[in-house]
Amino acid sequence: MEQELPSSTRPKPKLLNRLNTYVGSSRVGKRFKLAERNSTFTTELRAGTATFLTMAYILAVNASILSDSGGTCSVSDCVPLCSNPTLLPSQCTGPGLRLIQPDITCKFDPVNPGYAACLEGLRKDLIVATVASSLIGCVIMGLMANLPLALAPGMGTNAYFAYTAVGFHGSGSISYQTALAAVFIEGLIFLFISAIGFRTKLAKLVPKPVRISSSAGIGLFLAFIGLQNNQGLGLVGYSPSTLVTLAACPSSSRASLAPVITSANGTVALLAGGSVSGDIMCLHGRMESPTFWLGIVGFVIIAYCLIKNVKGAMIYGIVFVTAVSWFRNTEVTAFPNTTAGDNAHDYFKKIVDVHVIKNTAGALSFSGISKGHFWEALVTFLYVDILDTTGTLYSMARFAGFVDEKGDFEGQYFAFMSDASAIVIGSLLGTSPVTVFIESSTGIREGGRTGLTAITVAVYFFFAMFFTPLLASIPAWAVGPPLILVGVMMMEAVTEIDWGDMREAIPAFVTMILMPLTYSVAYGLIGGIGTYVVLHLWDWGEEGMVKFGFLKRKVEEEEEEVNDTKSIIIGLSSGRVSDDLGKMRPFVQDRNRTEVDGARDLDLRIKRKRKLRSLVLNEIDAKTQTNATISSPNPDPTRSLTGRAHHPLF
Repeated sequence: MEQELPSSTRPKPKLLNRLNTYVGSSRVGKRFKLAERNSTFTTELRAGTATFLTMAYILAVNASILSDSGGTCSVSDCVPLCSNPTLLPSQCTGPGLRLIQPDITCKFDPVNPGYAACLEGLRKDLIVATVASSLIGCVIMGLMANLPLALAPGMGTNAYFAYTAVGFHGSGSISYQTALAAVFIEGLIFLFISAIGFRTKLAKLVPKPVRISSSAGIGLFLAFIGLQNNQGLGLVGYSPSTLVTLAACPSSSRASLAPVITSANGTVALLAGGSVSGDIMCLHGRMESPTFWLGIVGFVIIAYCLIKNVKGAMIYGIVFVTAVSWFRNTEVTAFPNTTAGDNAHDYFKKIVDVHVIKNTAGALSFSGISKGHFWEALVTFLYVDILDTTGTLYSMARFAGFVDEKGDFEGQYFAFMSDASAIVIGSLLGTSPVTVFIESSTGIREGGRTGLTAITVAVYFFFAMFFTPLLASIPAWAVGPPLILVGVMMMEAVTEIDWGDMREAIPAFVTMILMPLTYSVAYGLIGGIGTYVVLHLWDWGEEGMVKFGFLKRKVEEEEEEVNDTKSIIIGLSSGRVSDDLGKMRPFVQDRNRTEVDGARDLDLRIKRKRKLRSLVLNEIDAKTQTNATISSPNPDPTRSLTGRAHHPLF
């Protein structure tokens, strides 16, 4: 029997082990159920770090996307300019010189200096709003639901918010303030349906192919944004003949487009209701943009990190491209030698600065609530959130091993409530809907199993709030690669679509293709659901007639066919097959035609035939295999054991 070592000579546990033991037995450990979920304090910290590294790109990306909407900036922020663009307004005196008062065109290229300054302040506000809403959402999720899930403004809904609902620099159907009101009301509705437990049931009403393909469609939408110049690499540009074409030319070789009208005296004016685009058209120098090639390097870095499962892959690419772009007097600088570039560089040099939200917090307005576009945006936000968040929550819970046999998981009620609460808070701060991030899977992979992972992410967001000058200086060509690769990851959903069934494949494809090509998540969803309904009208009509007795005779004929098939099976078991094969052949051929046309899930007749055919073929296989074994002791190994392909039934 081994002698027990004295306590003074026993090896002391490592510091981390002692810390884990202490926290696990403390109130904190019991509150977050560390022992019950087989986790430790340091594991949760590591998981939270991994999650933050993989989702921190949202701080720069979300602010960049939402600032494209123009936010609270308007024509009133534009300043008068001298008729001689080389002179400042204060120098605009003398013969032939006059001040030009700004109009609606001041928001578009070339952007008025006053409007550009407002956009810069807006971007700082949105960075802080993104940080604050993410921080609060993670704290609520960690404390209420005790799940390792992080929240932030969702990719996809922010693009819909900026480019469809509000439009580029306010050129959409509703204002930024009205869009925030739509998000606010949507959050309250979300909170209500989550409180009564109706959220999951509502998500199941959406057709499955549309529900699955919407994620992939949003991924294509984000990738398309990342390929353009305003918010990405600039690889895709405008073409007058093909709409889009290869671009990636230097800024000096790009041009804007505008609908104009030429009067009789030769003067050119902007067409009423028209607007000037960004510099989307390449005049020459395609594939010669230095910033494009720097962005490609960032793309390769992120791609290789994703291949090798390196945590924080997005961050490494963004940091590399951004760091190179921070050097002045280079071809890829984010601070050109202009007034706007000088102002941006002065703010960047502060490095640490606590920016207080000035314009976006509490900016929501209900003045446009009576407009149809307001309700279109609200329904779209609600629908996308129901699909995206519900699907993400269940997939993350399943990945963590929380889902039981009934499909439920511990904390799901409070998880839904936390998500809805974060949406309301985000709208009050000025950002698009907040949702659970799929990057939470990174932390779960690291062992995160409790709300401490979410709390850890919240702590990182808190520290990020003090580095707004750095986050505000990330250029578009550093943000483009993550957008494209997020699109790649979201395309994984297409593997769940049954592409052999045209009744699923067509609505799914319509949903996916319309989102990027119409630049609208809403139009993609409407197109997909509409296509699904049209393709299923015949099946639903036939099913309804059967249900209410209009096709009673057809059902009776089916029942007779069932009885005939049963007699065939009995004949098979007794060896009497030849007399009844003729009756069975049309039935199998009809079934084969049904398979070609696609599965008709709602057709009871097809379901019945599928089951009967399976029974018959099993009997044929068994009978044929028995005969083959008796007649040929040494069967040909190259021939099918069942011999079904040679059976006269086929």
